[in-house]
Amino acid sequence: MNTEELRWFAALAERPHMTAVAKDMHISQPALSRAIGRLEAQLGVELFDRRGRVVALNHHGRRYLAYAQRALDELDAGAAALSDLADAERGELRLWFLHTLGSWMVPALVGAFREDHPNVRFRLAQRGGAPLVEALDDGEADLLMMGPRPAGTRWAWHPLVTEPLLLAVPPNHPLAGRRSVWLREVAREPFVTLHADTALRAVIDDLCRRAGFEPRVAFEGDEVATLRGLVAAGLGVALIPPQRVAAEEVTTATPHLRVRDEGAERELGMVWDPERSETPVVRGFREFVLRSGRKLCKVAMVHKPA
Repeated sequence: MNTEELRWFAALAERPHMTAVAKDMHISQPALSRAIGRLEAQLGVELFDRRGRVVALNHHGRRYLAYAQRALDELDAGAAALSDLADAERGELRLWFLHTLGSWMVPALVGAFREDHPNVRFRLAQRGGAPLVEALDDGEADLLMMGPRPAGTRWAWHPLVTEPLLLAVPPNHPLAGRRSVWLREVAREPFVTLHADTALRAVIDDLCRRAGFEPRVAFEGDEVATLRGLVAAGLGVALIPPQRVAAEEVTTATPHLRVRDEGAERELGMVWDPERSETPVVRGFREFVLRSGRKLCKVAMVHKPA
Protein backbone atom coordinates (compact mmCIF):
# COMPACT_ATOMS: atom_id res chain seq x y z
CA MET A 1 0.00 0.00 0.00
CA ASN A 2 1.05 3.60 -0.40
CA THR A 3 -0.08 6.99 0.88
CA GLU A 4 -2.25 7.68 -2.15
CA GLU A 5 -4.16 4.41 -1.68
CA LEU A 6 -4.80 5.28 1.97
CA ARG A 7 -6.08 8.74 1.00
CA TRP A 8 -8.34 7.24 -1.68
CA PHE A 9 -9.65 4.71 0.83
CA ALA A 10 -10.40 7.46 3.39
CA ALA A 11 -12.10 9.60 0.75
CA LEU A 12 -14.25 6.70 -0.41
CA ALA A 13 -15.16 5.86 3.16
CA GLU A 14 -16.39 9.43 3.63
CA ARG A 15 -18.22 9.60 0.29
CA PRO A 16 -19.09 6.06 -0.81
CA HIS A 17 -19.50 6.62 -4.55
CA MET A 18 -16.72 5.43 -6.87
CA THR A 19 -17.39 7.86 -9.73
CA ALA A 20 -17.68 10.95 -7.54
CA VAL A 21 -14.56 10.16 -5.50
CA ALA A 22 -12.54 9.32 -8.61
CA LYS A 23 -13.46 12.71 -10.04
CA ASP A 24 -12.47 14.47 -6.78
CA MET A 25 -9.14 12.60 -6.68
CA HIS A 26 -8.46 13.32 -10.40
CA ILE A 27 -8.16 9.65 -11.33
CA SER A 28 -10.32 7.34 -13.39
CA GLN A 29 -13.01 5.24 -11.76
CA PRO A 30 -11.34 1.97 -12.87
CA ALA A 31 -8.01 3.12 -11.41
CA LEU A 32 -9.68 3.90 -8.09
CA SER A 33 -11.42 0.53 -8.07
CA ARG A 34 -8.13 -1.28 -8.77
CA ALA A 35 -6.35 0.68 -6.01
CA ILE A 36 -8.97 -0.27 -3.42
CA GLY A 37 -8.74 -3.86 -4.63
CA ARG A 38 -4.96 -3.85 -4.14
CA LEU A 39 -5.36 -2.47 -0.63
CA GLU A 40 -7.91 -5.13 0.26
CA ALA A 41 -5.67 -7.84 -1.17
CA GLN A 42 -2.74 -6.66 0.96
CA LEU A 43 -4.91 -6.58 4.08
CA GLY A 44 -6.55 -9.90 3.32
CA VAL A 45 -10.10 -8.65 3.86
CA GLU A 46 -12.72 -6.68 1.97
CA LEU A 47 -13.27 -3.17 3.29
CA PHE A 48 -16.44 -2.30 1.37
CA ASP A 49 -19.71 -3.92 0.42
CA ARG A 50 -20.29 -3.15 -3.27
CA ARG A 51 -23.53 -2.35 -5.04
CA GLY A 52 -22.40 -1.34 -8.50
CA ARG A 53 -20.59 1.99 -8.30
CA VAL A 54 -21.98 2.66 -4.85
CA VAL A 55 -19.98 1.18 -1.96
CA ALA A 56 -20.48 1.02 1.79
CA LEU A 57 -17.92 0.43 4.54
CA ASN A 58 -18.30 -2.96 6.17
CA HIS A 59 -17.19 -3.78 9.71
CA HIS A 60 -13.60 -4.43 8.52
CA GLY A 61 -13.52 -1.08 6.76
CA ARG A 62 -14.89 0.81 9.75
CA ARG A 63 -12.24 -0.72 12.00
CA TYR A 64 -9.42 -0.01 9.56
CA LEU A 65 -10.51 3.56 8.82
CA ALA A 66 -9.54 4.81 12.30
CA TYR A 67 -6.00 3.49 11.88
CA ALA A 68 -5.65 4.77 8.34
CA GLN A 69 -6.84 8.23 9.35
CA ARG A 70 -4.37 8.39 12.24
CA ALA A 71 -1.57 7.40 9.89
CA LEU A 72 -2.57 10.09 7.39
CA ASP A 73 -2.82 12.68 10.17
CA GLU A 74 0.69 11.81 11.37
CA LEU A 75 2.10 12.01 7.85
CA ASP A 76 0.44 15.40 7.34
CA ALA A 77 1.80 16.62 10.68
CA GLY A 78 5.29 15.48 9.69
CA ALA A 79 5.04 17.31 6.38
CA ALA A 80 3.87 20.46 8.19
CA ALA A 81 6.79 20.19 10.63
CA LEU A 82 9.26 19.93 7.77
CA SER A 83 7.60 22.88 6.10
CA ASP A 84 8.05 24.88 9.31
CA LEU A 85 11.73 23.94 9.44
CA ALA A 86 12.17 25.21 5.91
CA ASP A 87 10.26 28.42 6.64
CA ALA A 88 12.48 31.20 7.95
CA GLU A 89 9.44 32.97 9.40
CA ARG A 90 7.64 30.11 11.16
CA GLY A 91 10.23 27.63 12.37
CA GLU A 92 11.52 26.87 15.84
CA LEU A 93 14.86 27.73 17.46
CA ARG A 94 16.26 26.03 20.56
CA LEU A 95 18.28 28.63 22.46
CA TRP A 96 20.03 27.65 25.71
CA PHE A 97 21.75 30.19 27.96
CA LEU A 98 23.33 30.85 31.35
CA HIS A 99 20.97 31.71 34.21
CA THR A 100 22.50 35.17 34.63
CA LEU A 101 21.75 36.13 31.01
CA GLY A 102 18.01 35.59 31.31
CA SER A 103 17.27 39.04 32.72
CA TRP A 104 19.02 41.15 30.07
CA MET A 105 20.99 39.58 27.20
CA VAL A 106 18.52 36.97 25.99
CA PRO A 107 15.44 39.23 26.24
CA ALA A 108 17.30 41.95 24.34
CA LEU A 109 18.32 39.64 21.48
CA VAL A 110 15.10 37.63 21.24
CA GLY A 111 12.88 40.69 21.57
CA ALA A 112 14.69 42.61 18.83
CA PHE A 113 14.64 39.61 16.48
CA ARG A 114 10.93 38.99 17.02
CA GLU A 115 10.08 42.54 16.00
CA ASP A 116 10.71 41.51 12.38
CA HIS A 117 10.02 37.77 12.79
CA PRO A 118 6.99 37.53 15.11
CA ASN A 119 6.04 33.97 14.12
CA VAL A 120 9.36 32.35 14.95
CA ARG A 121 9.06 30.09 18.00
CA PHE A 122 11.81 30.04 20.63
CA ARG A 123 12.34 27.04 22.90
CA LEU A 124 14.46 28.41 25.74
CA ALA A 125 16.41 26.65 28.48
CA GLN A 126 18.64 27.94 31.31
CA ARG A 127 21.59 25.85 32.44
CA GLY A 128 25.12 26.05 33.80
CA GLY A 129 28.12 26.16 31.48
CA ALA A 130 28.90 22.42 31.20
CA PRO A 131 25.27 21.34 30.58
CA LEU A 132 24.99 23.99 27.89
CA VAL A 133 27.90 22.57 25.92
CA GLU A 134 26.57 19.04 26.43
CA ALA A 135 23.19 20.11 25.01
CA LEU A 136 24.86 21.54 21.92
CA ASP A 137 26.97 18.40 21.54
CA ASP A 138 23.92 16.14 21.88
CA GLY A 139 21.86 18.14 19.38
CA GLU A 140 19.35 19.36 21.98
CA ALA A 141 20.30 23.03 21.48
CA ASP A 142 20.81 25.00 18.28
CA LEU A 143 22.66 27.98 19.77
CA LEU A 144 24.13 28.90 23.15
CA MET A 145 24.55 32.22 24.95
CA MET A 146 27.26 31.79 27.55
CA GLY A 147 30.68 32.80 28.75
CA PRO A 148 33.53 32.52 28.84
CA ARG A 149 34.31 30.69 25.60
CA PRO A 150 34.02 26.91 26.00
CA ALA A 151 37.19 24.86 25.77
CA GLY A 152 38.02 23.00 22.57
CA THR A 153 38.33 23.97 18.93
CA ARG A 154 35.13 22.32 17.69
CA TRP A 155 32.79 25.14 18.64
CA ALA A 156 32.35 28.40 16.78
CA TRP A 157 32.40 31.44 19.07
CA HIS A 158 31.28 35.02 18.58
CA PRO A 159 32.03 37.39 21.50
CA LEU A 160 29.30 39.90 22.30
CA VAL A 161 30.24 41.78 25.45
CA THR A 162 32.69 41.74 28.35
CA GLU A 163 31.04 41.81 31.76
CA PRO A 164 32.83 42.90 34.97
CA LEU A 165 32.94 40.67 38.02
CA LEU A 166 32.14 42.48 41.26
CA LEU A 167 32.82 41.55 44.87
CA ALA A 168 29.57 41.20 46.81
CA VAL A 169 29.99 41.66 50.58
CA PRO A 170 27.50 41.57 53.50
CA PRO A 171 25.90 44.94 54.35
CA ASN A 172 27.76 45.17 57.67
CA HIS A 173 31.14 44.11 56.25
CA PRO A 174 34.16 46.39 56.95
CA LEU A 175 34.55 46.87 53.18
CA ALA A 176 30.86 47.66 52.57
CA GLY A 177 31.45 51.42 52.36
CA ARG A 178 34.20 51.11 49.75
CA ARG A 179 33.75 51.60 46.01
CA SER A 180 36.56 49.26 44.95
CA VAL A 181 38.77 46.57 46.41
CA TRP A 182 41.81 44.40 45.72
CA LEU A 183 41.11 40.68 45.96
CA ARG A 184 44.02 40.17 48.36
CA GLU A 185 42.02 42.18 50.88
CA VAL A 186 39.51 39.31 51.18
CA ALA A 187 42.02 36.45 51.03
CA ARG A 188 41.00 35.23 54.50
CA GLU A 189 37.25 35.60 53.93
CA PRO A 190 34.92 32.64 53.29
CA PHE A 191 33.61 32.58 49.70
CA VAL A 192 30.21 31.52 48.45
CA THR A 193 30.63 30.54 44.84
CA LEU A 194 29.43 28.40 41.96
CA HIS A 195 30.19 24.72 41.57
CA ALA A 196 33.69 23.76 40.51
CA ASP A 197 32.59 22.50 37.07
CA THR A 198 31.20 25.87 35.93
CA ALA A 199 33.05 28.16 33.55
CA LEU A 200 32.64 31.19 35.82
CA ARG A 201 34.10 29.29 38.78
CA ALA A 202 37.24 28.63 36.73
CA VAL A 203 37.58 32.37 36.12
CA ILE A 204 37.06 33.13 39.83
CA ASP A 205 39.60 30.54 41.01
CA ASP A 206 42.17 31.84 38.53
CA LEU A 207 41.65 35.43 39.72
CA CYS A 208 42.15 34.42 43.34
CA ARG A 209 45.29 32.43 42.55
CA ARG A 210 46.78 35.39 40.71
CA ALA A 211 45.98 37.47 43.77
CA GLY A 212 48.02 35.02 45.83
CA PHE A 213 45.45 32.80 47.56
CA GLU A 214 43.05 29.88 47.19
CA PRO A 215 39.46 30.85 48.05
CA ARG A 216 38.07 29.31 51.25
CA VAL A 217 34.77 27.94 49.93
CA ALA A 218 31.89 28.05 52.42
CA PHE A 219 29.19 27.15 49.90
CA GLU A 220 28.91 26.03 46.26
CA GLY A 221 25.68 26.73 44.40
CA ASP A 222 24.01 26.66 40.99
CA GLU A 223 22.70 30.21 40.64
CA VAL A 224 24.16 33.66 41.21
CA ALA A 225 20.92 34.84 42.85
CA THR A 226 21.44 32.23 45.58
CA LEU A 227 25.00 33.41 46.17
CA ARG A 228 23.84 37.01 46.43
CA GLY A 229 21.25 36.07 49.05
CA LEU A 230 23.79 34.11 51.11
CA VAL A 231 26.21 37.03 51.03
CA ALA A 232 23.45 39.28 52.35
CA ALA A 233 22.94 36.77 55.16
CA GLY A 234 26.59 37.11 56.12
CA LEU A 235 27.79 33.67 55.02
CA GLY A 236 30.73 35.07 53.05
CA VAL A 237 31.76 37.16 50.04
CA ALA A 238 31.27 36.35 46.36
CA LEU A 239 32.69 37.28 42.98
CA ILE A 240 29.61 37.66 40.78
CA PRO A 241 28.32 39.57 37.74
CA PRO A 242 26.38 42.82 38.25
CA GLN A 243 22.74 42.63 39.33
CA ARG A 244 20.43 43.50 36.44
CA VAL A 245 16.84 43.25 37.65
CA ALA A 246 14.05 45.73 38.26
CA ALA A 247 14.23 47.56 41.58
CA GLU A 248 11.10 45.88 42.95
CA GLU A 249 12.75 42.47 42.43
CA VAL A 250 15.84 43.32 44.48
CA THR A 251 15.38 41.74 47.89
CA THR A 252 18.83 42.40 49.35
CA ALA A 253 20.95 45.52 49.77
CA THR A 254 24.23 43.69 49.16
CA PRO A 255 27.11 46.07 48.35
CA HIS A 256 28.84 45.25 45.06
CA LEU A 257 32.42 46.55 44.87
CA ARG A 258 34.54 47.04 41.77
CA VAL A 259 37.49 44.64 41.73
CA ARG A 260 40.74 46.39 40.85
CA ASP A 261 42.64 43.24 39.88
CA GLU A 262 43.32 42.86 36.17
CA GLY A 263 41.06 40.32 34.46
CA ALA A 264 38.13 40.63 36.87
CA GLU A 265 35.64 40.07 34.05
CA ARG A 266 34.14 37.42 31.82
CA GLU A 267 33.54 37.47 28.08
CA LEU A 268 30.03 36.53 26.97
CA GLY A 269 29.07 35.38 23.52
CA MET A 270 27.26 33.01 21.18
CA VAL A 271 28.33 29.41 20.55
CA TRP A 272 27.30 27.06 17.75
CA ASP A 273 28.47 23.93 15.97
CA PRO A 274 29.84 24.97 12.55
CA GLU A 275 29.59 21.40 11.23
CA ARG A 276 25.86 21.03 11.88
CA SER A 277 23.31 21.83 9.20
CA GLU A 278 21.09 24.78 10.11
CA THR A 279 17.43 25.47 9.48
CA PRO A 280 16.60 28.86 7.94
CA VAL A 281 15.35 30.09 11.34
CA VAL A 282 18.57 29.14 13.15
CA ARG A 283 20.68 30.65 10.40
CA GLY A 284 18.60 33.81 10.39
CA PHE A 285 18.86 34.36 14.15
CA ARG A 286 22.57 33.54 14.21
CA GLU A 287 23.26 36.03 11.42
CA PHE A 288 21.12 38.60 13.23
CA VAL A 289 23.22 38.19 16.39
CA LEU A 290 26.44 38.37 14.39
CA ARG A 291 25.22 41.58 12.81
CA SER A 292 23.47 43.37 15.67
CA GLY A 293 24.16 41.43 18.86
CA ARG A 294 27.05 43.47 20.22
CA LYS A 295 25.16 46.74 20.01
CA LEU A 296 22.01 45.26 21.56
CA CYS A 297 23.95 43.64 24.40
CA LYS A 298 25.87 46.81 25.22
CA VAL A 299 22.62 48.77 25.41
CA ALA A 300 21.03 46.10 27.64
CA MET A 301 24.17 45.92 29.78
CA VAL A 302 24.17 49.60 30.74
CA HIS A 303 20.39 49.88 31.15
CA LYS A 304 19.55 51.11 34.64
CA PRO A 305 17.03 49.05 36.63
CA ALA A 306 13.61 50.65 36.88
